[in-house]
Amino acid sequence: MATLRPSTSNSTAPTSCQPGYAASSSRPLHTRRSSTTRPSIGRSSRACSIIGGGELQQIICAISEGRGISPTVGLAFVNISTGEAVLSQICDNQFYARTLNKLQVFEPTEILVVSTTGPPNPKSKMYQVVEENILGAKIITVDRRHWSEMAGLDYVQELAFIEDVEAIKVAIGGNYFATCCFAAAVKYIDLSLSLTFTFHSLRIKYQPSEGTVMMDLSTIQSLELIQNLQSSRSKECLFGVMNETLTPMGSRLLRSSILQPSTQAEVLTQRYDAVEEISNREDMFFQIRQDLKSFHDIEKLLTTLIIIPTQPDIQQSEQLINHILLLKNFVYAINPIHEVLTGARSDLLATIRENCRPENVDPTVKLISAVINDGVTFQKAPLDLRNQRTYASGVSGLLDVARQTFKEVTEDIHQHVADVNNQYEIHAEMRYDNSRRYWLRIRESDLDDRPLPDILINQFRKKAYIECQTLDLVKLNQRIEDSHQEVILMSDKTIQQLVDDIRGEIPHLFRVCESIAMLDMIVAFSQLVTTDDYVRPDISQYLAIKSGRHPVKEKVHQEKFVPNDVYAAHSCRFQIVTGFNMSGKSTYIRSIALMCVMAQVGCFVPAQSASFPLLQQLFARVSIDDSIVANVSTFASEMRETAFILRNIDKNSLAIIDELGRGTSTRDGLAIALSIAEALVESKSLVWFATHFRELAQIMSERVGVVNLHLVVDVSEDNTMTTLYKIGQGFVKGQHYGLALARVVDLPPKVLQVAQEVSQTLDAQASAKKRNSNAFALVKRRKLVLNLLETLKQAESSPMDDKVLLNWLRKLQAEFVTRMEKLDGGARSGKEGSTDDEEQSPANAVRQDMEASDTLIM
Repeated sequence: MATLRPSTSNSTAPTSCQPGYAASSSRPLHTRRSSTTRPSIGRSSRACSIIGGGELQQIICAISEGRGISPTVGLAFVNISTGEAVLSQICDNQFYARTLNKLQVFEPTEILVVSTTGPPNPKSKMYQVVEENILGAKIITVDRRHWSEMAGLDYVQELAFIEDVEAIKVAIGGNYFATCCFAAAVKYIDLSLSLTFTFHSLRIKYQPSEGTVMMDLSTIQSLELIQNLQSSRSKECLFGVMNETLTPMGSRLLRSSILQPSTQAEVLTQRYDAVEEISNREDMFFQIRQDLKSFHDIEKLLTTLIIIPTQPDIQQSEQLINHILLLKNFVYAINPIHEVLTGARSDLLATIRENCRPENVDPTVKLISAVINDGVTFQKAPLDLRNQRTYASGVSGLLDVARQTFKEVTEDIHQHVADVNNQYEIHAEMRYDNSRRYWLRIRESDLDDRPLPDILINQFRKKAYIECQTLDLVKLNQRIEDSHQEVILMSDKTIQQLVDDIRGEIPHLFRVCESIAMLDMIVAFSQLVTTDDYVRPDISQYLAIKSGRHPVKEKVHQEKFVPNDVYAAHSCRFQIVTGFNMSGKSTYIRSIALMCVMAQVGCFVPAQSASFPLLQQLFARVSIDDSIVANVSTFASEMRETAFILRNIDKNSLAIIDELGRGTSTRDGLAIALSIAEALVESKSLVWFATHFRELAQIMSERVGVVNLHLVVDVSEDNTMTTLYKIGQGFVKGQHYGLALARVVDLPPKVLQVAQEVSQTLDAQASAKKRNSNAFALVKRRKLVLNLLETLKQAESSPMDDKVLLNWLRKLQAEFVTRMEKLDGGARSGKEGSTDDEEQSPANAVRQDMEASDTLIM
C-alpha cells in the first residue's frame, strides 16, 4: 500500500512545472531542505478528460524509449490517490499505438520525459505524438541522470511489499526502460511534490504489453466505450450499461477492463464460470449485492490514512478518527462476504473467498478493537459523526471529564431551544452542520406575520424558512466545540499509534480490496444476465452470434430491438454491408465490436448464443466529422485513421469500417475504398465494411473471403419505405434507394424526375461495360471450393453422430454439385449468371440449416 509521508525537501513545487520544465533547471534534484508547509496532493486541474468516465486522481507517469526502427517504450505510472505503481515495457511501432493506449487507460496528470527529448531541444517523435494525442496532462522534462536502472531497482527493494519484492524483480528483469521510468517518477514525487513513500508500502505491479486488446483512442471514442459522444454525462455508453457495480473499487476495475479487454482464455473462462454460478444462485446473488452496499472507497481511504501531515492540526486529527471508523466498518464487513461465498465452486469465487478469510483482517480488527469502542461506527450525518468521534477511543479519567462536559453542554443546548420556543411562542427546529454547528430553523408561515423576536441573530431567509441563532446558542456551540477538541487532542496520540500499527497490515488489506473489486464487477455482470437476457459466450476460432443485439441501443430505446445473426471465419472474413440510409448498418457493425469487447472483459453478451475468437486488436473507423482542432477535413481525418489501421492490422484483429471514402468525390472515394478493401482482405483479419458504394460490393463479391450482406428495407409500390433492421444475403438490390428516401421527404416532382432519368442513364452505361463471365466463373469456382473446405473442417469437430453427419454430408454434396453445374452452365452460355451474392453458396446454405437445428455451429 502506498504509505505517503512528506519528504524533507522543499514542499513547494516549482512554479515552472509546465510543458518543457526541466527539473534540473529549477534546483538540483539531490538537494534537500527542511519542509515548512504541508504538501498539496490534490489532483492538478485538467482541461478535459481524454476518454471520460474516470475519477479525479493524481497520477504521475514517466515515459522513455530506446533507439531503433521499432521503438521499445518504458512506462511507469504512480497513482498517488490509490497508492499503486504500474510498470510496463512495450515493443511499439512508429505510431506509438500501444503506448498511447496505456496513457489513455491510466489518464496521468503529469507525464515525465527525458529532458533531451523536449524543449528547449528539438522534440522527439514520441514527444510530439504524446503531446498531440494526450490532452489535459502536463508534459514535464526531467534531467537524464534521474532515469537510472540501479535507482529503480533500489526503489523496488525499498518500497514494494516485502513478500512481492523478489517476484517484481524477476518480472522487470531485462526491462531496462520500465525500471528507469520508475526511478524518475519516484524521484519527481519526492522532490517536486514533497511526498515520500514509507518502506514497503507501495503496491507495485509489472503489466506486460501482451495479454490485453490494443485499441486506439479513435476506436474507444467512436464505439462510445466509456463516454457518450453527444453528452459526456449520459450513461448511454458501454460503461454506463455495464456499470451495475456498487463500490468505487469495482467501478474503477470495470472501466480499466473495458479499456483493456483480456486476451487470456484462462482469465476469461474463470470470469464466465463465476458469473454463471452467481447468476444461477439467487440467494448468493442477492446477499452479495446487499453486503457490497456497505463498502466505501477503501483504496483511497488506506492511502489517505497513512499520509503524515507536515503540520498536524485538530481538523487532521478529526479526519484521522473518521478514517479509522471507516476502516473499522470495512474489516467488519469482510466476514459476511467470506460466509456467503461458502460452497462456491468456480475457481475465481474460491480465490476471492480465500482472500477474504477472517484471518487476513483479524490483526487489523484486534488493533482497532483495542483502541476504538465497540459501539462506535462511522456515520454520514455530521452531528452523528461528531458524536461518534467524541466517544471513539477508550476510557480514561481525563477523557471521561471532557466527555461529561460535552454531554452536559449538549443537554443545555436542547434545553435552551425549548426555553426559546416556550418564551416566544415559536416552533424553532434545531439543526446542525459543520460550519455553523447548532442553529435554528423557523417556518415563516408559523410566525403569523409577527416580527421575529430580538433574541434571534444571524438571520437568513431560505425559501419558506428563516435560519438563525441566538447569542446563547453561539456561546454554547463554542463550549461544546472546546470540549470536543479536548477529547480529540487527548485521543490523538493513541490514534496515531493505532495508525502506525495498522500500516504493517496494509498489504493484506489491499489484497482484500482487490478481491472485493473483482467480486463487485462479477456480480454486476450477473445483474446484467438476470435482467437483460444475456448469454455466456464460447471461445473458438470463429465468430458466430445468434440473435445478437446492440447492448446500448436496446437499453436506452423503448421499442423492441431487432436482433441479427453474425458469422465470420477465414472463408468469410471480409463482410461488406450495404443498405438504405437509416436501415441500421452502423448499429449492426458496432454491435459486433461491442459484443466482442464485452466477451473479452469476461461478461455475458446480448444474444441467444455466441462464440468469439480471442482478438488481439480492435479498430473502428466510423466517424465522419471534420477535426477543427487538428485542422483536417473529414476525408483527411478518415484517411489518417485508415492508414493507422492498415499499418497495424493483422490476422488476430477485428475492424469495423463505416462509410469510407464519402468525404471526397464519388470516383476517388470508390477507388480508395476499393484499394483499402483489397488490403484489408489480404490482412486476413475480420472486417465489417459498411458502404453505400454498390459498385464496391459488386467488384469485391468474387474475392476469396468476401461476403456481401445488406440491411433489408421494404419499399412498397407507393414508395413508402419500411426499415426491417434485418440482415440479408447479397448486396442491396435497390438500385436507387437514395431516390426512394428523397420521395419520402417530399422533394418537388420535377427534381425527382430528372434524378430518375440521370440514374437510369448511368446504369445503362455501367451495364455495357460488364466483363466476360468466364473470368468470373473461375473465381467463383475457387471461392466455392474454399468455402467447402472450411465447412468440412468445422464438421470434423462437430458433435453430430454418424448418421446425422452422413445425411449432412450428402446434402452438402448435392448443394455443391448443383452450384458448380450452374457456374459451368453460365460460363458456357456466355451469361454472367448469378453475379449477385444474394444466391448463397452451398456451404453457407447448409451452415444456416445446421445453425437452425443447433447441431453444427451454435
